[in-house]
Amino acid sequence: MDERTHGAEFAAPNETYLRDGVALRDDRGKKPDVSAKPRAKPRLGLWLGLALLLGFGLYRVVSVIGSPKEANTDRLTAPQPVGIATIKTGDIKVIVTGLGAVTPIATITVKTQINGQLLDVGFQEGQIVKKGDFLAQIDPRPYELLLSQYEGQLVHDQGLLDQAKIDLVRYQTLVKQNSIARQQAEDQAYIVKQYEGSVKTDQAQIDTEKLNLLYARIVSPIDGRVGLRLVDAGNYVQTTDTTGLAVLTQLHPITVIFTLPEDDIPEVMAASKAGTPLDVTAYDRANITPLSEGKVATIDNEIDPTTGMVKLRANFDNLDDKLFPNQFVNARLLLKSLHKVVTVPEPAILHGAPGTFVYLVGADDKVTVQKVTLGPLDGNFYAVTAGLKPGDRVVVEGSDRLRDGAKVSIAASDGQSVLPANSNAPEGSTAPKHRHSSQSNGEPSQP
Repeated sequence: MDERTHGAEFAAPNETYLRDGVALRDDRGKKPDVSAKPRAKPRLGLWLGLALLLGFGLYRVVSVIGSPKEANTDRLTAPQPVGIATIKTGDIKVIVTGLGAVTPIATITVKTQINGQLLDVGFQEGQIVKKGDFLAQIDPRPYELLLSQYEGQLVHDQGLLDQAKIDLVRYQTLVKQNSIARQQAEDQAYIVKQYEGSVKTDQAQIDTEKLNLLYARIVSPIDGRVGLRLVDAGNYVQTTDTTGLAVLTQLHPITVIFTLPEDDIPEVMAASKAGTPLDVTAYDRANITPLSEGKVATIDNEIDPTTGMVKLRANFDNLDDKLFPNQFVNARLLLKSLHKVVTVPEPAILHGAPGTFVYLVGADDKVTVQKVTLGPLDGNFYAVTAGLKPGDRVVVEGSDRLRDGAKVSIAASDGQSVLPANSNAPEGSTAPKHRHSSQSNGEPSQP
């Protein structure tokens, strides 16, 4: 086969390809034939299937979300078990509370008033002593010797004084007889005065040493309790020592100094001017257990400008020793008592958008939000000045599950269970064990 034939064999397919390519481009330029339309049907079915699948998914999501709401609605519409209390009248004590500390009337550091060796300690640590009881003995021998010395000096000077007085009388007689000069008699009078001064000095020194001998025996100046011993027997003690021998604290009676805000002072002053001492009760650090009862002794004469507080002192007999010096206490001062006022239990009080309110239980066992105006708090009861009347029923337990107009079932009334033992009430229908806090900030649910 020659080269032309071989080239022709390969040229023909190329030409055919080009012709086919031209033909294809010509076909694309023509309008689509009606016979090409059935190709779009598979795409339409695919989109329709996706739409059905998406709709089914949305239906399932909505049904799952909607189910809890329906369950919650059913639960809320069912009667809620609650504990209630009946509003009554009673007495309310108007009390103000302040922080304070137990302060002894007298705290004394026993010190020596003379220098000397401590021979004996006559007390036990923690001992209760009376005024005049023996506490310690300082070595008295140096002071006894000085006393003897000054007594001898007094006898000497007293003899000189007596001699000078006799000479003065003699000189005065001679002056009248003009036997001696007047000046000599006058000088003798001054000598008598000098000896009189010496005698007085000697007597003062004697009295000083007698006093030192009294100081050598140290006794208790007050009734009180002795603290820890600060110096042991055998030590040389001096008046310049700062520690002392022991510390005495008076316990009976004892006082409490506490503070009140300046806003309470007008009421306190008005109550104190009534003539009756105000009662004060001291409570422990946790403000739970009462320790002792006393009376207000005095009110400070000024307000502390840095704190805005005023100090008060109250006296307590403290015969049972429940108050201890420097103990931290809570002082409750009784200002007055309100008699036969409407009272409400503290757990019934709620705070929210309406203000201060309670859930009032009606005759149909449905609750309504009732706004109230509160007075003083005494223990677990508030005085109510507006909003409630005796005989009303209020919710004290289970109020966190209620809303205005909700139906309730009475699980407990005034602290007593009212459900029968075999009651078929739903779970949780018994009276709740935990008290609902009066400081709740929850708002009443609206229907």
